[in-house]
Parts: sequence; structure tokens; C-alpha cells
Amino acid sequence: MLTVIRNKWVDIAAFSVLFATIIIFAFTGNYYALAAPFVFLWLMLIALNWKAAYWIFLFTIPASILIVFASDTMSITLPDQPLMWTFLLLFILIWARNPKIFPEWYLRDPLVLIVTLQFLWTILAVVFSKMLFFSLKFLLAKTWLLVCFFILPVWIFREKKDFVRAFLVLLIPMLITIIVILIHHAILGFRFDKVQKSITGLYFNHVDYSTVISMFLPLLLVAVPLTKGRNIFIRGALLAIILIFIAGIGFSYARAAVIGVVFAIVIGLAMRMRLVNFVMPAFYGLIILMMGYMMQNNKYIEFRPDFNHTYMHKNFADHIISTFRGEDMSSMERLYRWIAAIRMSKDRPWTGYGPRAFYYFYKPYTVTSFRTWVSRNPEQSTTHNYFLYMLVEQGWPAMILYAILMVVIFAKAQKIYWRFKDRFYRHVTIGLAMTIAVGFINNFFSELIETHKVAALFFIPLVMLVILDKKSKEEQARLAQNETVVMP
Repeated sequence: MLTVIRNKWVDIAAFSVLFATIIIFAFTGNYYALAAPFVFLWLMLIALNWKAAYWIFLFTIPASILIVFASDTMSITLPDQPLMWTFLLLFILIWARNPKIFPEWYLRDPLVLIVTLQFLWTILAVVFSKMLFFSLKFLLAKTWLLVCFFILPVWIFREKKDFVRAFLVLLIPMLITIIVILIHHAILGFRFDKVQKSITGLYFNHVDYSTVISMFLPLLLVAVPLTKGRNIFIRGALLAIILIFIAGIGFSYARAAVIGVVFAIVIGLAMRMRLVNFVMPAFYGLIILMMGYMMQNNKYIEFRPDFNHTYMHKNFADHIISTFRGEDMSSMERLYRWIAAIRMSKDRPWTGYGPRAFYYFYKPYTVTSFRTWVSRNPEQSTTHNYFLYMLVEQGWPAMILYAILMVVIFAKAQKIYWRFKDRFYRHVTIGLAMTIAVGFINNFFSELIETHKVAALFFIPLVMLVILDKKSKEEQARLAQNETVVMP
């Protein structure tokens, strides 16, 4: 009887939404009104089967389009951003109903602990922010990103088929976007100075685009051995897709993406040789030595560019050559902002200036001799380095937590890889670690973790490692128990 009544009310609600939509559109002619039935269907799906809705949501992420409003001060990505809002609301309702919903193994994991500390410190940085409104917006966006990509997947990824499904659900729309962009770029002659135009609204810029596709490439590479013995068509299709991704990365003309792929291969090899625990300390040590060398007696001043000889080049070859000569505009602009960020951190070392506040305060801290033609910064971009981004906007604790997180990620991935006997999960583990490695390098030259497409490919692999850690321990315990049983 209750089911009949419930279905009756659903039918009445659906008819009411449809009728209201027709009336509103008829009187106003506003096409946005036509979205109402789809919103209703989505909310019904969330209520009836939120896990099925989550797979649809994942499918929309690579193909979501950036919409900038007329004022140029606000933007939204459709359709994934509104879908994230619904999942945030859903999580709040579920958690309010059952605060003990989190599995104990999840709460005890070191990666979860570090990410939680990062989030708590972000809240503190927002409280002391010098640009409270922008910092609150950042905190809200960070919240729904973590809910959608780091919390909800705990109840999604249970079996091997879930990992395979996620791979395909992200691959298909991402592949389509690459093909569309490559075709558009081909029409423009694959020109270096036209790459941004070819991307249109599919990504924020060519850096965001190159980061996303380069982060996904390792998952394709580890999928190759997993297709051994499969249909020759499947293996051929996979190899063709890899070539398309490589072409996408190449024609994105992003140096960080290429370096990121190389670094990922280093991480993969280091994991197989049980040496990954040395990689990140060595990386950090090298950076500290370079910083010490540059800061000693202000030696960095010797590397200042010639303002009249820093250019935005029209072909990639000149772009690379000018990088080594110190005449590349984007590289010199990075130095300009890095120096400003380091000098800023001295005034607010603990909580920083607040998330999204760098742009409004960095100009007085710059060294004018490093100024370039783009230093007016009309797009209001930030530090172009995630470590310094954390340092200047959230303080030393935030930067240190991020540095620790990266060390723990690769150390944990190596443990999981060698603990597993299951061939599928071993390849998945090394692929996830390589994906995060690509993201790490890209974020060393940018700050993209808070953009929705990069966040998905950073936090989902992160929580997958948490889940795989549990699975590997269960497998180890099961094998140990079997060995005990068969012993005479």
C-alpha cells in the first residue's frame, strides 16, 4: 500500500514539474526552464539509487563545459558542478542521519588523516583570511570536491568490475574531447599559438587539458598487460587510444605534462625496484639545495630576464629553446611570482593570506627586474607552483602537509604493490601511483588540484589506494590462513 501511495506521489510530482515547465517557457521563452524535468529526474535517481547516479556523474566530468557569465567574474562547469552540489547535499543528509557511517579502516588510514588535517588547516586559513569572501568560496568548492572524489568513492569501489567501470566511464568522454580538440587544432594548422583556441570551453586552458590527459595516460599503459590474451581487437583499440593520448599531449605544447609522464615512469620503475621511498626525499633535497644556492647573497638576481627579450613564441621549438636561454615569457613570469610568494610568506608564515588571496597582495612583493610582458596578470592567475600556493595562501603547515602527503602516497603505493599477489590489483596500484606522479609534476608548475577535472584524477586514485590497502591486507591474511590450514 505504501509503495502504491509513493508511486502515486512521484507521478503527481513529475506531472506538476512538466506542466510548470511548459507554462514558464510559454510565458517567458527562457530556455533554462526546459532543464527542470531533467533536474527532477536526476533528483529522483539520486533518491532511488545514488550509486548509479554517481557513475553518470563520473561520465560527465571529462566532457563538462566551462560557462563564463557576461560579467567575467563568475563561471560554472556544466553539467558536473551542479551534480557535485547534489552529492554534497546527499552526503550531508546521510551523515546527519548516521554520523558513524565511515568505515573504521578508512578513518585510520594515514592518507585520510593527512587529507583531513589539510582540510582542517584550510578552515583555519579561511578564518584568518584577508579576503574572506573569496576564501569561503574556495572552502566550499574544496568541500564538494573532497566529498565527491575522496569520500563517496569509499562505498563505490568494492570489486574489480568497479575499477574497470571507472576506467571506461572516464576514458570514453575524455577520448572524445581529445579527438574533438585535435580536429579543431588540425583545422588551425596545429599552431602553437592557436592551441588555446582549439580547446574552447572543454578545459580552462591548455595546461588544464594537458594535465588531465597526461594523468590518465599511465592508466592506459598499465591496462596493456592486463589485456594480454584478450581479443586482438581490444588490444589494437587500446594501443590506438594510447597513440591518440600521446598526440593530445604532444599537441598541447605543455612542457610540464611531458616531464610529468617521464617522472611517472621513474616512479613506476622505482616501485618495481623497491626504491620509491628515496625518490621524493631526493626530489625535495634537490629543490632545497637549489633554493639555498639561489637565495645565498641574492644570487637569483643574476637570473633576471631582459624585459625586451622575453617573448610568447609562435612555435613550440622556439618556446623550448627560449626556455633554456631564459627568454621564455611563461618561465620568467613563474620566477617573478615565485620570488613574490617567498617574500610574502615572511609576513604571514602560519595561516598565509587566505585561499584565493595571492593575486590581491603579491604585487608589492615582486622584484621588478623579473617583470615580463604578461606581469599585469589580467587573468588573475596565482603562483604557478602548488607548494608556494599553499605556503603563501595557507602558511607553512599547509605546504608541509602537502609535501608529507606526496611522500606517504608513493611509500604506501609501493607497500600495496608488493603486498598484493593479485595481478590485476598490482597493475592498478602502480597505475594509480603513476597517475598521481604526473599530477604532482604538473602541479609543481601550476596549481590545479582544486580544478574539478584534475581533482577527480588526484583524489579518486588517492582513495582507491586507501581501498586497495585494505584489500591487500585482506588478501595477505587470507593467504596466510590458507597456508596454515594446509600445513601438516
